[in-house]
Amino acid sequence: MSTATPAYEQLASTWTRLHNLEHLQAIAGWDHAANMPPKGNEARAAALAEMAALLHRMRTDPNLGHGLQCAEQEPLSEEQRANLREMQRQWQAATALPESLVQRQQIVTSRCEHAWRQQRPANDWAGFAPQLKEVLALAREEAQLLADKSGLRPYDALMDRFEPGMRCTQVDQVFGDVRRWLPGLIQQVIAKQAQEDVILPVGPFAIEKQRALCEQVIRLLGFDFEAGRLDVSTHPFCGGVPEDVRLTTRFRDDEFITSLMGTIHETGHGRYEQNLPREWLGQPMAQARSMALHESQSLSFEMQLGSHPGFVARLAPMVTATFGAQPAFTPQNLHRLITRVKPGFIRVDADEVTYPAHVILRYEIEKALIEGEVEVDDIPALWDAKMMELLGVDTRGNFKDGAMQDVHWPSGLFGYFPCYSLGAMYAAQWFATMRRQMPDLDARIGAGDLAPVFDWLRDNIWTQASRWTTDELARRASGEPLNAAHFKAHLETRYLG
Repeated sequence: MSTATPAYEQLASTWTRLHNLEHLQAIAGWDHAANMPPKGNEARAAALAEMAALLHRMRTDPNLGHGLQCAEQEPLSEEQRANLREMQRQWQAATALPESLVQRQQIVTSRCEHAWRQQRPANDWAGFAPQLKEVLALAREEAQLLADKSGLRPYDALMDRFEPGMRCTQVDQVFGDVRRWLPGLIQQVIAKQAQEDVILPVGPFAIEKQRALCEQVIRLLGFDFEAGRLDVSTHPFCGGVPEDVRLTTRFRDDEFITSLMGTIHETGHGRYEQNLPREWLGQPMAQARSMALHESQSLSFEMQLGSHPGFVARLAPMVTATFGAQPAFTPQNLHRLITRVKPGFIRVDADEVTYPAHVILRYEIEKALIEGEVEVDDIPALWDAKMMELLGVDTRGNFKDGAMQDVHWPSGLFGYFPCYSLGAMYAAQWFATMRRQMPDLDARIGAGDLAPVFDWLRDNIWTQASRWTTDELARRASGEPLNAAHFKAHLETRYLG
């Protein structure tokens, strides 16, 4: 142990232990979603609650608070100072919450999510709502405790867990602006695309073939299968740890584009995790900076790169080799299929033009839920009204494809949804910067050279992890903090020409 920084070294050792236990927690969580038989749920919920309580106990140990104060006085390097900043942020959030609340949340959310898996296909809002009320009550309790500790408003305090430094005032401004121009843009794009001929693929598309195609594309995108794998779950996600990244997707045999693009999306998350700085692994500074930055990576892969005409031209022969030749599989037609804009019920299946509407709707509802302005019983009517207003889609009575479609609320993940669209905005900003720095970027992607994209993301985002605050990282990468104008420009360029 270094004699110059004993307090810091002790803290680093504790965080390495936390990382190792979180490894087990992450794999148990992945198995819960991807592999576990239904009758294992109660035992798994109890085990995860026990682990959550243990980790919480470690994070709130009074000795940590003393160690953080002592480490402040030690001669630390710039990187160690950044790591200490992140330790302090985690300590502040953890010590705001009693262990009993953490344990109750784990049990209630595990039960609610498990029940949701059966209730959603049955369109059973009446069965779902009472359990969601329990989850919401605990989320409100958590939000108030975090708010009391941080001085933030309750929803800001929850959002800060996923997007440090982001506040409702900024989200309201950004989303309010999008709300003004998005419905008109959607109508313009639909009118333009109505003039284009599109050939639909003819199925069925065997699940085994889809899986083989997805794995081939994941490899093309540089994912390391020696340090990760692809599985199936109800709701696609990227889990595990940087040393063992677990991607999941879902398949339907009547179409393949949803699973293909969803897998490309999760691969962006996976590559970020696999390229976090190895020399800092186990420390807070080596963790992904925020969930909006994580989404900026999945959307850089799915939307910016995966939906790029040059990349789709490379996908087309792979699709043909997998499913056999069809008129639908020409590069131009496949690109039109992938970039088709059509308002629909399901957020995860939405195109990139209508997607922000889904996020804005959820943000507006959950912010009001957390701050006590509305209750669970108000959700269906609010959902129906906002879907009609933003997308012109009628969801009345369709809870399965409405307010029950996402895993986030049953899992207690309030404050997460804004990150999805903030991530799309960051992704557009990254690619605007790449094009400014590499004017031949689009030609290189068209020629099959993806290295410039991966190199830029690795140098500017992946390996930077949590060394900087989000605004500072954005400035270093692109010259400015979040600027939503790049997102609007991207959509107009791609969809209106």
